[in-house]
Amino acid sequence: MVGAGILLLPGTAATMAGPASVLSWGVVCLLGLPLALTFASLARRIPDAGGVATFTARAFGPLAGGIVGWFYFVASANGQIIVPLTGGYYASLALGLDRFGAFVVAGAIVAVSVAMNLAGLRVSARAQVAFAGAVAAVLVVACAVSAPRMSASAWTPFAPHGYAAAGNALRLIFFAVFGWEAIAQLSAEFRDPRRDVLRATLLSLAVVTLLYVGIAVATVATRSYGSAATDRVAVAVLIGRGVGLAARDAAAVVATLLALATCNAFVAASARLCYALSRDGFLPRRLGALSSRGVPRGGVWLVGAWAGLGLGACYAAGAGAERLLVVSNSLGLMTYVLGTAAGVKLLAGVSRGIAAAACVLCIGAVPFFGFSAVIPVAVALLALASRLTLRRLHDEGSGTSPRLER
Repeated sequence: MVGAGILLLPGTAATMAGPASVLSWGVVCLLGLPLALTFASLARRIPDAGGVATFTARAFGPLAGGIVGWFYFVASANGQIIVPLTGGYYASLALGLDRFGAFVVAGAIVAVSVAMNLAGLRVSARAQVAFAGAVAAVLVVACAVSAPRMSASAWTPFAPHGYAAAGNALRLIFFAVFGWEAIAQLSAEFRDPRRDVLRATLLSLAVVTLLYVGIAVATVATRSYGSAATDRVAVAVLIGRGVGLAARDAAAVVATLLALATCNAFVAASARLCYALSRDGFLPRRLGALSSRGVPRGGVWLVGAWAGLGLGACYAAGAGAERLLVVSNSLGLMTYVLGTAAGVKLLAGVSRGIAAAACVLCIGAVPFFGFSAVIPVAVALLALASRLTLRRLHDEGSGTSPRLER
């Protein structure tokens, strides 16, 4: 949960909506409550590494599960552009690099992550927790050192661009709260899922809410936003203004290492999702081939190529990481809509009511996404086209009539 999103988004959201952006953070964190509890309940009932795709398939059939898998894959592969570029922004702050240098660092992060995955290397779970813990510590420090510089005058006007801008900011910062669905994917690793998943969920929810809202308040109250250069590294700016440049540079190093660790983990997860989609007939089987070390090399190369081409396109277009959030956010929202709808069908009692509330809230957020809501429709059509084409090729080879599961 604690990752690149909170490093990139506080300043950007504040520039978009002013002090009212804090309301957006509060709403998104409140939305996390029924979402987290829904996925925790599903995980306790069906502990499976397939996560939301498995729940959706159980509730609505394998075709729906495959479409959710595509949503996940495209959102995750797109994240391989956003996360490394966030690391590049923070590294450029510490090293004094220009825009080109930031993109070079981002490309290096992708290249190292791809190479590590092809070699079968992993960043351990303990290392991932250490990186996330380091970022959490940086966020706490950023809030603490910002307190003496907070000003009441920074809160007026509260909504300089209108409250509709706060809705637009909500759409943007949705990326920062992706991860509650991972409770389900990790549930099979718990010693006692029925006992521990709920505990971990509630503790995580409390910590994430305090950190995220705290950073949003500090960013607004110290006016640490207002330009693209500042917005992209707002957390480092908070620390730098509070205790000096050395601390700011240390925060930038931590952020860069987190981006590398996150990217490495996401490449591994995306490649395995690619393997699963290939196995289930939603991607060519060649992409699911495993190396002697059990690495889905085709999936790793596909994710790496996606990230590399995306970085090149962003640089040529003069775009930043924040411009790409609309893709991952819209796909993530629809994943939540379908996942919570599966919860309504699979759960019972109070858990079903919570799932229904989460589903209604997610559907209620769709209008804020505007035209970008068509992105999941386009991806779903691509998933269907891929499934039909691959099934037709298979049936032609076996001499049977094509068919499509429900």
